Amino acid sequence: MNQNVGTIDRSIRGIAGLAGIALFATGIVAGTLGIIALIAGIVLLGTAIIGWCPPYDLLGINTGAKKSSE
Repeated sequence: MNQNVGTIDRSIRGIAGLAGIALFATGIVAGTLGIIALIAGIVLLGTAIIGWCPPYDLLGINTGAKKSSE
């Protein structure tokens, strides 16, 4: 599992993830939309933390500077 998410991408994902979680936690977004915001926030924050995005891997996208060597 090589990292395929660059620094700027990770920062944006982290901020968006925290925003999604905060929207749900504060009750600004409730109901089904709130649950969707929470799940999206957790996924975005998780990919920001580990630096790997499964869809990027499937599509061969790498926003990081390093090229994977296989």
